[in-house]
Amino acid sequence: MTAASNTPAEPTDGYHLVVDALKMNGVETVYGVVGIPITDLARLAQAEGIRYVGFRHESNAGHAAAIAGYLTKQPGICLTVSAPGFLNGLVALANATTNCFPMVQISGSSERHLVDLKQGDYEEMDQLAAAQPFVKAAYRVSRVEDIGRGIARALRTAISGRPGGVYLDIPAAVLGSIMDKEEGAKTLSRLVDPAPRQLPAPESVDRAIELLASAERPLVVLGKGAAYAQADTKIRDFVESTGIPYVPMSMAKGLLPDDHPQSAATARSLALKRADVVMLVGARLNWLLNHGERGWNPDAKFIQVDIEPREIDSNQPIAAPLVGDIESVLDAIAERAKPGQIATPAAWKEELAARSAQNVAKMAKRLEADPHPMQFMGALRAVRDVLRPRPETYLVNEGANALDMARNVIDMSVPRHRLDSGTWGVMGIGMGYAIAAAVETGQPVVAVEGDSAFGFSGMELETICRYNLPVVTVIMNNGGVYRGDEASGRSDDPAPTTLMSAARHDLMIEAFGGKGYRATTPAEVTAALTEALESGGPALIDCVIDPSAGTESGHIAHLNPKGVGNIGPAKS
Repeated sequence: MTAASNTPAEPTDGYHLVVDALKMNGVETVYGVVGIPITDLARLAQAEGIRYVGFRHESNAGHAAAIAGYLTKQPGICLTVSAPGFLNGLVALANATTNCFPMVQISGSSERHLVDLKQGDYEEMDQLAAAQPFVKAAYRVSRVEDIGRGIARALRTAISGRPGGVYLDIPAAVLGSIMDKEEGAKTLSRLVDPAPRQLPAPESVDRAIELLASAERPLVVLGKGAAYAQADTKIRDFVESTGIPYVPMSMAKGLLPDDHPQSAATARSLALKRADVVMLVGARLNWLLNHGERGWNPDAKFIQVDIEPREIDSNQPIAAPLVGDIESVLDAIAERAKPGQIATPAAWKEELAARSAQNVAKMAKRLEADPHPMQFMGALRAVRDVLRPRPETYLVNEGANALDMARNVIDMSVPRHRLDSGTWGVMGIGMGYAIAAAVETGQPVVAVEGDSAFGFSGMELETICRYNLPVVTVIMNNGGVYRGDEASGRSDDPAPTTLMSAARHDLMIEAFGGKGYRATTPAEVTAALTEALESGGPALIDCVIDPSAGTESGHIAHLNPKGVGNIGPAKS
């Protein structure tokens, strides 16, 4: 047989099979950074109708894919090159896994026979082994005829059960491999029911109902898992029909409006301290809730709704586990509870309402102040007032003080419209999240960034401008990681937490064709943000904040270890 006769009558290759498999499974957008060996894969995806959004750094592309997964309930796709590019993306993939966002990172890799013998190939690395400790699952495609199976396994794993990050390794040789087009098409498949409902056991539902019915001071804690579930109406019906007060975690804000009469967000400390039965819905008793210890009623009994059985009892004994998806659990409670069986004593609601009124009044006084130089509160009050009549706007938020204060000041009324640092409290998600929110929804996005947090992904301003996205970045610029007035330990270097006080972030975006603003008063913030949102294009507002504003580590200063001697921040 001649060489020519070995060539398929109509050939295809690994590049085409990857794109065909993604299209078959409904993937519409890929985020990434191109280079060897995946540049042609991005070109082909774009030519075949998949939108490719190219970033300046793989971590930011990965964060975009992760939050796309959260917003759409479909795995977000990140495409990276091998070795260093893969590792950059892995940061976001690990963060997606920790936050339970469905995401698949597809990376090209070096030749297996060279990598396994450590012969020093271009960007040589055993990427599969490197990824496995940090993700929900990791797979490698070693034959071109397995590409369809690999894509299907990665997508299903990312979205089924508790969502998470999945790594898919495709060596360069596999991408370039050729096979018969007709035979290749047979290797592809569309997923059937990749995230099936998981119903709770009837006895576990009855146990939870009885516990709620006996409670004197019940409380519901809504986590971002509740927002991800997109069971918005059923969550609201459960909360309102039972009268149980609720506390939303930051990315669950908006499932019910923050000004809802049952919201205990402004009386959170009292609610946690006094509640005798606590129902966790898509929330975990991790460090964000002090592991159910510090600040909690030590005699509280917990009900936990989670799709992952291993989460139960991870920090506190769970008196009534409800293992299943949130929608199915709420359906089961509605079906099995007798009318009026779960009711909340009026005294408990009145106690929380009174504390909320006190705290709201205190916050109002803080927000009324208008000192100069501008403080965080003044700038954030202006942002709040501009966004309030624009509920369709997505809010991305990261930083230390910028995160903590914005969470308390800017109310949300629509679910999944607040996107922030999440479970790890990681910095650098800002521009990636903002870009994906704009791409996936077509709605305006406002990213409220600490100046330090913005530095992790600031070059993506060019990406925002290149794609002409409706993203307005608002930087809380106090010239420091926490604050900008720390004195240096040596005269010729700035302090460890000090940034450039004269930084002009507004000029950065103008270099890429966007609109820059510099604001020194709340009134200027209001005018700039209003104009920027009405323009519908890329913009940045550099808010000049008092360098002495803010606190070390924001609201989590207690996590700093205490050493011997005075090594804390020194004021200049």
